[in-house]
Amino acid sequence: MTVLAILSLCAWVWLLAAHGRFWQAGPVLAPDRPAESPAVVAVVPARDEAPCVARSLGSLLAQDYAGDLRVILVDDGSTDRTGAIARDLADPRLTVLTGASRPAGWTGKQWAVSQGIAKAGPAEFILLTDADIVHERGHLAALVAQAERTDADLVSEMVRLSRASAAERALIPAFVFFFQLLYPFAWVNDPRHRTAAAAGGTMLVRRRALDRIGGIAAIRDALIDDVALAAAVKQGGRIWLGHTALAHSIRPYPRATEIWRMIARSAYVQLRCSPLLLVGCIVGMALVWIVPPVAVIAGHGAGRAVGAVAWVGLACSYLPSLRRYRLSAWRAPFLPLVAAFYMAATIGSAVNHHLGRGVAWKGRAYQGARA
Repeated sequence: MTVLAILSLCAWVWLLAAHGRFWQAGPVLAPDRPAESPAVVAVVPARDEAPCVARSLGSLLAQDYAGDLRVILVDDGSTDRTGAIARDLADPRLTVLTGASRPAGWTGKQWAVSQGIAKAGPAEFILLTDADIVHERGHLAALVAQAERTDADLVSEMVRLSRASAAERALIPAFVFFFQLLYPFAWVNDPRHRTAAAAGGTMLVRRRALDRIGGIAAIRDALIDDVALAAAVKQGGRIWLGHTALAHSIRPYPRATEIWRMIARSAYVQLRCSPLLLVGCIVGMALVWIVPPVAVIAGHGAGRAVGAVAWVGLACSYLPSLRRYRLSAWRAPFLPLVAAFYMAATIGSAVNHHLGRGVAWKGRAYQGARA
């Protein structure tokens, strides 16, 4: 146990000191206005989003933005009143499209996004956003200002996620934390670094960048579409990823089972559906998250002391994420339990794949799609 505790502590020293400051609270998209206000078209793919779509679209149409703004909602085969609710808004700036049948080789979301972009015209910016996101009035202006200030081809942020239920408060801040661990924002925003990522809730992308990569067709089969888009755009341009208090998701996750399904939907795809990578991931996560508390509880002497230092380090790294969600610091030492939940969901994702269930989301199943 002492050897494992030492290895875990070494891993944490490296993570905290050399892994892109993944634990930090920023960067944060600041309220701002661009010097110029180019035309923007917001494209919103929506499938069975009746509980959320009116608030989301209403917040887009209420943006305090000096330039031309149009909104295109693509109703992606909804079985509820998503399209009808959107049409009831009766705003001339809003276009509601009924999505065409999905061709082979496309995911449903990317096909819907592609249809929306095809109707967008020559606008300089396309805002790709989900139908469960509510935008503060200055959100679009801040996104455009960030793109103009940094000459970024893609600006994206991690919106605030719901923390209403006990399950959300226990598990959702860690979702953001682990995302930052996988894709340290400092590395994403460094044009010299290969790491690329985006958060799919809001992605403001320049038309020139979409044209350069061959449009959404370049990622038509990607299940982790936000990261795939960021990787394609970063190959020839700058990207920026941060946090925001100017947009939030209203999609609820009242029970842990819903969060489990959210994780399991794409976790094994993230590992390229590789059993070898799965084993490496689980071993690595166990070393980093599980060994420190086990060493403290079951170890002796030096092993216990080293495990305690590693446990303190991992708990401290979680504090900025807890503060962002206005949650108490007492939750930080329990992060290993949360990590165990995510490990189990990742294994569940692999089991689903090898049982032939693949990735299922909103009544659709995908096999063989890429990350």
